[in-house]
Amino acid sequence: QVQLVESGGGLVQAGGSLRLSCAASGSISSINAMGWYRQAPGKQRDLVARVTSDGSTYYAESMKGRFTISRDNAKNTVYLQMNSLKPEDTAVYYCNADIYEVRGFRYNYWGQGTQVTVSS
Repeated sequence: QVQLVESGGGLVQAGGSLRLSCAASGSISSINAMGWYRQAPGKQRDLVARVTSDGSTYYAESMKGRFTISRDNAKNTVYLQMNSLKPEDTAVYYCNADIYEVRGFRYNYWGQGTQVTVSS
């Protein structure tokens, strides 16, 4: 069994910064892509950023230049550094990982979500 545990959300003023972390644990053989999604009330869950196992990154257009995704493969952890936060960044942020388990199966896992609230 595999778990993704997120941390780092909270309340911040506009223009501020937050750093999210997501650690994967359990019967993990390897991890392919890891990423962050977000979902605001009444809206669909959208991709924020993702990073592959070799470090290639992708960002949604509105996050470019403000957010930085990174990962520590030794710790099975992905990070999201969020700078210059705006009220419209307010959402629940979810970690996602494409994981190969020790038993040979490949699954796409989600974290429980962490709330990010940006006040104006």
